[in-house]
Amino acid sequence: MPLNTAPTAATTALLRFATVGSVDDGKSTLVGRLLHDSKSVLADQMASVEQVSRSRGQAGIDLALLTDGLRDEREQGITIDVAYRYFATPRRRFILADTPGHVQYTQNMVTGASTAEVAIILVDARQGVVEQTRRHAAITALLRVPHVALAVNKMDLVDWSEARFAEIAEQFTAYALSLGVRKVVAIPISALAGDNVVTPSTLTPWYGGPTVLEYLESVPASDDLASLPARFPVQCVIRPRTAAHADYRGYAGQVASGVLRIGERVVVLPSGVTSKIAAIDAMGESVPAAWASQSVTVRLADDLDVTRGDLIAPIASPPVTTREIDAMACHVAKRPLLVGARVLLRHTTRTVQAFVRDIGPRLALDDSEPAAEPAAGSGVLEANDIGRVTLRTAKPLAIDAYADCRRTGSFLLIDPADGATLSAGMTNGTGGRPW
Repeated sequence: MPLNTAPTAATTALLRFATVGSVDDGKSTLVGRLLHDSKSVLADQMASVEQVSRSRGQAGIDLALLTDGLRDEREQGITIDVAYRYFATPRRRFILADTPGHVQYTQNMVTGASTAEVAIILVDARQGVVEQTRRHAAITALLRVPHVALAVNKMDLVDWSEARFAEIAEQFTAYALSLGVRKVVAIPISALAGDNVVTPSTLTPWYGGPTVLEYLESVPASDDLASLPARFPVQCVIRPRTAAHADYRGYAGQVASGVLRIGERVVVLPSGVTSKIAAIDAMGESVPAAWASQSVTVRLADDLDVTRGDLIAPIASPPVTTREIDAMACHVAKRPLLVGARVLLRHTTRTVQAFVRDIGPRLALDDSEPAAEPAAGSGVLEANDIGRVTLRTAKPLAIDAYADCRRTGSFLLIDPADGATLSAGMTNGTGGRPW
């Protein structure tokens, strides 16, 4: 789409996207180029970047410094943490997550992509699709990121070869589709020079698709949480215990999905007791309804035993309550996850004890063949492995399939000894392929 098209309600919505890829594929440079060429960089930021670039003896401005803010990142020239940036164009507002590419920091990539609606996966045109590219594609598919774009970077270093671009795009697309990704849009770019990032390049007459920014401005914002069944994890119970509020009992939290309305019949899980929403308070005022992502306090018509970690949902469409969980897990800790391990499972606002009953097949990432079948299970998940796990919890959880609701279908496995995160899990639905 042309950049000067008049904005509409559909295109001015907020879009969250993440950039992922292997080390030195140019993620931070791409993000810096997006910020710079879209006029989203403040003067003092540019002055700081210019100063650091000169101190390194660089002839030009290193735009990667706009996102690589940590001292260790600047010294090593790699992204370690997830760098979040907000920027806007006349057509849309964006929150971007520039995620690390090194396999050592895969857990940070999971964090950055977990809330994204678009994943831009970068590939070095010289290297093509490598193991870390396949790992990022698999995680993107597991996280159900709705839209995926492949940015084939450093095309200037392969003389803007159409054949090389087509080869990489075909190979990656076949692999991604085999994982369940619905569609891939491939874009040839040079993040360093700015070709096809914000401005169309004259060096790719054979390419008729969008630039990166045009793609981001036109892709549908499909994260419609309000259309899902309502889910309200209780964060805390509010009892003022003052003379003016002697009878006040509210349940505070953030609406994970759907819409809650006054008068609606609801069930409190896992106990299964039912009631009716008597009032909804937001910012000190009573409101008739609350939508996904709003933080509110819900009051029920009956005086029930509701505590932190409980989940309030409509009687007509409740989640499944179970102690048996079948899921896909991305293991991010250095210590392996073993069958029989005792762990803590954190789901929304609830944390329960659990143990690992079984570890099944792992996703094969060591070759470029389409991942039609997973690798055989070994009963263990090593660092950065992606595999199927079966868990048994000490107490029941009200949980959805991740494909139905990302917020209530995800969880973390935590080491009870030191509180370290072990794995990020996505629950499987009944039937269907787990990846």
